[in-house]
Amino acid sequence: MLNLKNIVKTYKTGNENVVALKGVSVRFRKNEFVAILGQSGCGKTTMLNIIGGLDRYTDGDLIIAGKSTKQFRDSDWDNYRNRRVGFVFQNYNLIPHQTVLSNVELALTLSGVSKHERRKRAKEVLEKVGLGDQLKKKPNQMSGGQMQRVAIARALINNPEILLADEPTGALDSETSVQIMEILKEVAKDRLVIMVTHNPDLADRYSTRIIRLLDGKITDDTDPYTDEQAAQAGAVEQNKKSGRKKKPSMSFMTALSLSVNNLLTKKARTILTAFAGSIGIIGIALIMSVSTGVNAYINSIERNTMASYPITVSETTMDTSAMLSAFMNSANASHDTEQQENTIYSNDIVVQMMESMTAGVTTNNLKDFKTFLESNEQIKENSYDIKYSYSTGMNVYLNNDDGTYTKGLMNIYELYDAMGMDTGSASEMMGSAVSGSSVWTELVGDS
Repeated sequence: MLNLKNIVKTYKTGNENVVALKGVSVRFRKNEFVAILGQSGCGKTTMLNIIGGLDRYTDGDLIIAGKSTKQFRDSDWDNYRNRRVGFVFQNYNLIPHQTVLSNVELALTLSGVSKHERRKRAKEVLEKVGLGDQLKKKPNQMSGGQMQRVAIARALINNPEILLADEPTGALDSETSVQIMEILKEVAKDRLVIMVTHNPDLADRYSTRIIRLLDGKITDDTDPYTDEQAAQAGAVEQNKKSGRKKKPSMSFMTALSLSVNNLLTKKARTILTAFAGSIGIIGIALIMSVSTGVNAYINSIERNTMASYPITVSETTMDTSAMLSAFMNSANASHDTEQQENTIYSNDIVVQMMESMTAGVTTNNLKDFKTFLESNEQIKENSYDIKYSYSTGMNVYLNNDDGTYTKGLMNIYELYDAMGMDTGSASEMMGSAVSGSSVWTELVGDS
């Protein structure tokens, strides 16, 4: 049924390799009580963990029911542990906030068994170990021997073919140890029980076979199971072709029920965890809110600034930098011209400036630009306001008390006339740039 062939297990600690098992080969019967004895550090627990699928061997092969495990995947090991192996640990490994019945039921949650069936089988196995009247108790209300019985019941509820016990009596007194050993002896009548222990007296008294280990090797086996005996007894099974077994899985409702029960039994921890989580969520929400608010404030400042200092696009514009550049090039060209001595040359600065100004003047196609602005939704969404100005003269008249009308001042020349200034002299004084200036200015709209 179970065969270890030249099993080697090596642990790497830093730069050194520690060999726990050195080519262990042993075969086990279907039903026997095997005790593994040896000093601390000889590899007993390592061997037990490899048999139970809790640890992986470095070299060799573990054959289960005639099938090699060299190609086993994680799902195969999960299925093996869930359906064929039961574990009894020295420190019990019971869930303290669950009742005895719930602790035993828990072993069936991954087997797809209904709640009613789990409850029935848990009660039956607890009756078998003498705890039928302790179903509602919790582990902290029980003695060490009773907790170990619960652990044995939990290991047996799946009806495993192999029961592995790691120092099951190590934390118990002598009387309680005997009780536990009697239970294991009874269990070994119809299945394989492998126990690791330091107590040779209990091993001699209750086990049917004793294997001794020393420095990772088997030094003695009181009842070896040879290949010839296995062949005669027909204990070597071939690979079964009954199809692949269902993958162990926990139903959604079972997982939900366990989660809710765990939350309710640990109220303080649940409240603290929820509080800590809420602080994190609130903190993230606060940061995002502040970030959004600051961005909105900056956008508002930018919009208001652009409203106060708008971008103006005129039909005719002058590129000042291009004008200065053209003027400087013209001046440099006149200096670079070779001139003769005792000769007077003219330097037409005004002409050069006019030519530079003419070169820097560009005309914009405002009609197409207006069409572009009106068709671009992104510009509409991101602009505060868009205004169009047209070069249309305005004639404004004032209604006098005597019923007559007086024309209002519309441009700079009319203002000069009203002030008694000569238009020509004013033009020379102010420059030609003011010739068409208007005293009227359109204000930017306010939403």
